[in-house]
Amino acid sequence: MIIGVPKEIKNNECRIALTPAGAMEFVRRGHTVCVQSGAGVSSGYADEDYSAVGVRILPSIEEVYAAAEMILKVKEPIEAEYKLVRPGQLLFTYFHFASSEALTRAMIDSGAVCCAYETVERADHSLPLLIPMSEVAGRMATQEGLYFLEKPHGGKGILLGGVPGVKPARVFVIGAGVVGTAAARTAAGIGADVTICDISLPRLTYLDDVMPRNVKTLMSSEYNIREELKHADLVIGSVLIPGAKAPKLVTRDMLKLMEPGTVMVDVAIDQGGCFETSHPTTHEDPVYCVDGILHYCVANIPGAVPYTSTLALTNATLPYALQLADKGWRRACLENEELRRGLNVVEGKIVYRSVAEAWALSYEPLQL
Repeated sequence: MIIGVPKEIKNNECRIALTPAGAMEFVRRGHTVCVQSGAGVSSGYADEDYSAVGVRILPSIEEVYAAAEMILKVKEPIEAEYKLVRPGQLLFTYFHFASSEALTRAMIDSGAVCCAYETVERADHSLPLLIPMSEVAGRMATQEGLYFLEKPHGGKGILLGGVPGVKPARVFVIGAGVVGTAAARTAAGIGADVTICDISLPRLTYLDDVMPRNVKTLMSSEYNIREELKHADLVIGSVLIPGAKAPKLVTRDMLKLMEPGTVMVDVAIDQGGCFETSHPTTHEDPVYCVDGILHYCVANIPGAVPYTSTLALTNATLPYALQLADKGWRRACLENEELRRGLNVVEGKIVYRSVAEAWALSYEPLQL
C-alpha cells in the first residue's frame, strides 16, 4: 500500500502523524511511504531522517494526496484539503465530525473512507488513540490556565499553588476521564485546591483513593456545578461522549456566578465544547472574554508540544495503521472490532450513528 503523510496545515498544528521509526515499520513490510517535504521539521524530524529509512519525500501536499492510498494525518482535513481527497481513499486521523457539519458533508461528498482515531474503541469502552493526546491536553489545560490567570494575560492575578500564608487557587475540573484526571493531577502537583466532578460514582471512588489529598471528588449535577463555579479561579471542561457533541454543562447564565478574571479552559471544544459560550480558538489567538470570564478554547492543544505529542501519538496509532496497510481497510475492520468502530464515513455514507444524529443526516449501518 502507498501511505501518504502530508504536512499539517491547521493553524499552528506542528505535529506529524508518523515518526521515522514508524515509517521504517511500513517500509520493512513492503509498503511505500510518501512524506511531504518539511512535514516533520516542527516535531524534530528532518526530511533526511525519513529518507534514511526509505521514505519518498514529495514536494507538495497535492502530490502526497494524489499518490497515497491511505492518508495518515493528525488533524482533520481543512477546507483547502477537501478537494484533494478522492473516492475510495482511506483517511486515518482525528476527525471529530460532530463539531463540524461542513467537514462531515465534505467527506461524504468525497467518497473517501474516514476512520477516526477518536472513535477507535476497545471492548472496555476505552479509546486507545484518544488517550495519549488526552493525557497531553489535560496537563496542558492546567498549564495554560495557570498562564492566563496572570493579570497581564487577563486573569485574576492568582498564583495557582499559592505561597506560605496565602491560599492557593481553586481549580474545578468537570469530567473525570483521562483529560480531567491529568488536569487535576497536574494542578494538585502545583499545589492548587482541586475539585473534580463526574457522573460516575465508581470513577470518583477510584480517584478518591489514588489522587493527592488536595484533590476532592464531587458528584456532578447542575446544582453542584453552580456552587463550585462561585468559588473557582480556573475551570477545566473535559467531558466526552465518543463521536458525539459534548453536553453544555456550563451555560451563559452561570458566568455571572463567577468572579471577573476567572479562566475557563474547554478541552471538549473538539467535540463542540462543554461550555455554552465556547467557540474554537487557535494557538495564535487562544483566548477571548465573555462577561468578564476568560475562555481558552484551542481545538488542537497538544499541537503546541509537537515533539512529545508526535511520539505519543505514533506509539498508539502505529499498530492500527499497520493493520490497515497490511490487510486493507475492509479486512482489517472486519477482523478487528476496535478499528471497525473507528469508521465514521464510508464511501458517501455515515456509518457512525452519533455523527448522523449530530447533523440530522442519514445513518446507514456498516456493511463489510
